[in-house]
Amino acid sequence: MNKDKAALGLPITGAIFLHIGVVALLMFSVDFSHQPKPQPSSATAAPIVKATMVDQAKVQAQVERIKKQEQAQRAAENKRQQELERQLAEAKRKNKAEQENLKQLEQKKKRQQAEVKKAEEAAKQAKLKKDAEEKKAKQAAEQRRKEEQAQKAAEQKRKDAEALARKQEADRKAKEQAAAAERKRKAEEEAARKAKEAARLAAEAELAAQMAAEQTELNQARQQQVLTEVQRYSILIRQAIKRNLRSDPNTIGKECQVRLSLAPDGFVFSSKVLGGDANLCRATEAAIRAAGNLPVSPEADVYEQMKEINLRIALEQ
Repeated sequence: MNKDKAALGLPITGAIFLHIGVVALLMFSVDFSHQPKPQPSSATAAPIVKATMVDQAKVQAQVERIKKQEQAQRAAENKRQQELERQLAEAKRKNKAEQENLKQLEQKKKRQQAEVKKAEEAAKQAKLKKDAEEKKAKQAAEQRRKEEQAQKAAEQKRKDAEALARKQEADRKAKEQAAAAERKRKAEEEAARKAKEAARLAAEAELAAQMAAEQTELNQARQQQVLTEVQRYSILIRQAIKRNLRSDPNTIGKECQVRLSLAPDGFVFSSKVLGGDANLCRATEAAIRAAGNLPVSPEADVYEQMKEINLRIALEQ
């Protein structure tokens, strides 16, 4: 505000100095240094004084007019200054009002933001509470559903167990009946089989007895035949050995017992002296080696009887 007053005072000061300059110019336009001329008579001097007074009146009037103009200018300037101050005050008032309004608006905005934040927090808490309640309700519903399912499952399990027990009991009875029927059938079959087997065994026993009797007769006949064959081949083996036996007068009337192991082709696997004259036994062993393959029956049963054979080799007088 002081800067505005200083700005307004400069033109006024300029105007005052301008008017003072004009008055000084008018005053100094009167020639005060000029020596007065010889004064005329009083008749002629009166107009000069009048003229001077008139000039001073004009100056005074001019000064007054200037003063009035200055006063008017000062009044106008004061008025303008007052108007400017009023406008400045109004602007300040409006600015203050606007600042106050802005402050109120800012406070209102903050209150609104606080209310919005509070409302949002309340909404958030409400949502959290709602979500928690919904979650709790869902959990409770899920728990009830699980319990119901568990009850249903238990009930179904009980029913299934009862049905299974009934089925197992029915199966057991059916199996027992089937087993009893099977046992009866098997017993009847076994009785029939045993009767049939007894009849078969009786028939087979009778047939076996007949065959045994016949086989005994055949075996006896064959055994006799085998023994005969063994005896015959024993004689042939002794003859083959004696043919290769060197004659020694010292062995006449002596004997030698030997045991021979024969192959199916008559080859002598081994020979063993069982006892007798030493000279004759040595000669007998030499004769066995010299004889090569000895006579052996081609019939298996005869060979079985003679593959291990004991021989008596004697030189008679």
